[in-house]
Amino acid sequence: MNLLSIQSHVAYGHVGNASAVFPLQRLGVEVWPIHTVQFSNHTGYGAWRGQVFEAGVIGELVTGIAERGRLSACDGVLSGYMGSADIGAAILDAVAQVRAANPKADYCCDPVIGDVGRGIFVRPGIPEFMRHQAVPAADVITPNQFELELLSGHHVATLDDARAACDLLHASGPKVILVTSLHVDATPSDAIDLMASGPDGRFLVRTPKLDVSLNGAGDAIAALFFFHLKRTGSTAAALEAAGSSIFGLLKRTAQAQSRELLLVGAQDEFVKPTHVFTPTCI
Repeated sequence: MNLLSIQSHVAYGHVGNASAVFPLQRLGVEVWPIHTVQFSNHTGYGAWRGQVFEAGVIGELVTGIAERGRLSACDGVLSGYMGSADIGAAILDAVAQVRAANPKADYCCDPVIGDVGRGIFVRPGIPEFMRHQAVPAADVITPNQFELELLSGHHVATLDDARAACDLLHASGPKVILVTSLHVDATPSDAIDLMASGPDGRFLVRTPKLDVSLNGAGDAIAALFFFHLKRTGSTAAALEAAGSSIFGLLKRTAQAQSRELLLVGAQDEFVKPTHVFTPTCI
């Protein structure tokens, strides 16, 4: 499998492509990474060095791949944080080029906008771009609960609310939705839910809630879910594999008291998770 991953990148630590690429490679995927930024470390540290690349660089690199005659071999495009609407437009243009070369290719968009407790943390214009352009163009999206509510315009307090919000987003384009963190009235205080909705049904995985909050986990689970969905064609199987692997990764990271995801040290969790969480149909 060949996947084009267009995301931010850091030299130290694991967010964006630095979080998504290695797990995919460990699973045997040929990843073609295009970086939208190159920073020394993620911005959660409060200080960093590096630069944001111009949107034109994305198109130039995709053109270079096309000139090698390889876009027809690309099975899908993965995108995450978009620093500007211009970068977003360049990503959607790349998706269009890949689909023209391979109509079976899919686009997975992690619609990074904000989070519960933090609110919106992207630049002005990005939420609107996600809602009106990126999400409708995507086959798969991986919002958190905050982003699910914002994109659908539907408040989520119950599982019925979550199902209704997913229905609204399905109607706009995406066939499969992974809600990467969900806490509704039925979720125990010591647990966290993952919900996936696709043409083959709706499924829930509930894992223990770990006392850890790390940058890059969303990037990793989006990549894993997309891969397993492409591999199996099953929403439930993709949820089980991705959710189990991420729980194992986060647990190992918490045990090591690491500020960065333990991607290398916990790499076996991507191949054979220590604990497998079986989805329930909801």
